[in-house]
Amino acid sequence: MIKVLIYEDNPQLREGLTMLIDGSEGFQVLGAFRNCSNVAYEVGSYKPDVILMDIDMPGVNGMEGLKIIRQQNIDVSILMLTVFDDNTNIFEALQNGANGYILKKTPPAKLLEYIQEAAIGGAPMTASVAAQVLKMFSQINLPSGKDYHLSEREKEVLQFLVKGYSYKMIASEMFIAMDTVRSHIKKIYEKLHVNSKSEAVAKAFRDRIV
Repeated sequence: MIKVLIYEDNPQLREGLTMLIDGSEGFQVLGAFRNCSNVAYEVGSYKPDVILMDIDMPGVNGMEGLKIIRQQNIDVSILMLTVFDDNTNIFEALQNGANGYILKKTPPAKLLEYIQEAAIGGAPMTASVAAQVLKMFSQINLPSGKDYHLSEREKEVLQFLVKGYSYKMIASEMFIAMDTVRSHIKKIYEKLHVNSKSEAVAKAFRDRIV
């Protein structure tokens, strides 16, 4: 039996969600509330498996409720159920500990699937929201902008190191002496604050230096 708490200020929707979930086999609605004014007490008393959380509610809204819950309970699964599909709300919810983010236009059968998924540790998201999340995280992981002040020649040497070239091969490719390669690599290590080729290569990948 999956035990659910609902936070939704619209009385018709709150009642409709309660009837849908409570009337489905394997689910039980423990309580349904219009805002998060007493959320700490309610979550502590009812001990739900999954919480459906609206965002825009009077008094203590869903985002604040989420933060309050996470201060005392990191195990309960919290699904944001909202009309908002903008980056700001999605990112803030996930950053503050939401397990999933689904839109209110989700069909009833799919909503029940999402609740089941959350109950077993999943992170359900409406497809359009998932696409935005992937886009956001790809942007977050863009080059960090760190500037290690490598010269163009040093970047070229580092690029060969990333490709697995030996000192001798680098010297041959760049038409320079082995001692010059060693000198470049020494400066690269100093500027990257590393002590080995593997560390230099790892940093080059992580910070997108080359």
